[in-house]
Amino acid sequence: MLASLKRSWIQLFRCPVFLLLISSLPILVEAGWQAGFARQDITPKQSMWLSGYASRDRGADGTRTPLWCKAMALEDQNEKQALLLTLDLIGISADVTLPVRRELSERTGLAFADILINCSHTHTGPVVGSNLRTMYLLEETESKHITTYTQTLKEQMVALGLKALANLHPVELRAGKGHATFGTNRRQNPESHVPARRASGKLQGPVDYDVPILELRHPSGKLEGLVFGYACHATVLNDYLWSGDYPGYAQAHLEKHHPGIQAMFWAGCGADINPLPRRQPELAEGYGKALAEAVLLGIQGVLTPVDSQLKTSYMEIPLRFDTLPTAAALREESSSDNRYKASRANKWLEHLDAGKAIPTSYPYPIGLWKLGQQVTWLSLGGEVVVDYAIRFKKSHGSHLWVAGYSHDVMAYIPSKRVWTEGGYEGKSSMIYYGQPTRWSSEVETQVAEAVESLLLQDDPE
Repeated sequence: MLASLKRSWIQLFRCPVFLLLISSLPILVEAGWQAGFARQDITPKQSMWLSGYASRDRGADGTRTPLWCKAMALEDQNEKQALLLTLDLIGISADVTLPVRRELSERTGLAFADILINCSHTHTGPVVGSNLRTMYLLEETESKHITTYTQTLKEQMVALGLKALANLHPVELRAGKGHATFGTNRRQNPESHVPARRASGKLQGPVDYDVPILELRHPSGKLEGLVFGYACHATVLNDYLWSGDYPGYAQAHLEKHHPGIQAMFWAGCGADINPLPRRQPELAEGYGKALAEAVLLGIQGVLTPVDSQLKTSYMEIPLRFDTLPTAAALREESSSDNRYKASRANKWLEHLDAGKAIPTSYPYPIGLWKLGQQVTWLSLGGEVVVDYAIRFKKSHGSHLWVAGYSHDVMAYIPSKRVWTEGGYEGKSSMIYYGQPTRWSSEVETQVAEAVESLLLQDDPE
């Protein structure tokens, strides 16, 4: 009986029709990465107030370059998914990111840990939601423009996330690093001194010149996406034209060089780093091209294939404020000749009048993505100074990518050094963000302990 069955199977495998059927079946290959892309022009259709500089006295006059929201969805071999949204905006606060993340979570099953929202911090984009609103005392019509734009933006972000997930298809991921040197520590190098100091190699202060790169290619070899970061303020331009500043030019240059790809920029820990010199449109374009060339040079070098394994984690910690102002101190400040201080004081007096206590801390967001063993991507809320990136990369290696301006841009995040020195990043910027006072002196300790707890987890989820 067994011998007869064996002869039957041998005859079947020799049958031409059977062999033809087998050859026509799809070949099963090892599962790998999948990615999907989507993008939306978010340039305001009408004049609105631009964000970033308190000195502006009117809305935008026109457009220099379009502003974009871009989405990239990822899925690993175990069907674990994540979503990256990058925006050509100065920043968006929790009043925008929270409802977007909630709706995406409800509609897709993604957790907050799986959704990374990062802004380029261009200072030639619109005011959005409550971000930096203490800086602007606007008439009702202007405020309505902001409200309408913000609501539309939230809807666009959700739609883009869904579209990117619907566009998932096989890709290969490789990671690498470039190098760009135009970022300059603005606290330790007066702008007028920069050209001479750079020429003589005497620029001072910490910087982060790394350009992390994630390359996405179709299995056929066709380049489909480039995701890259840099730690430097997008403050070349301060005029009245919509623009992505140097990050916008960098993305456009890459997309022109490789037609059909999606280039996505994320902002690193550049809160105390400026592109210097600045203020001229040709400089913004030049820095953008320099950053793009760093990416192009990087992908021509040694890139490391990324294992198809995605792990994510997320936490919020109660980042403590310093001693809170009393009601009497707020009333006194509300009469200040400094309209920004008065605006902040009135905000918190209204809070007290409503029977609410001034919060002693703020829910500070920290995210972590691990792409295989090759990339560990840390994402921090707020405008984070460069000391954090240097500290964490020194402890955990150059494969660590550190983004700021993620999840919720609620204030500057100074290191202990910057907090002690004070100045804009260490203290006075909190006025424009409308926070009740500066952070406590333990701000770096709190953030660092939380980050270490995530980085040291063997299996974040």
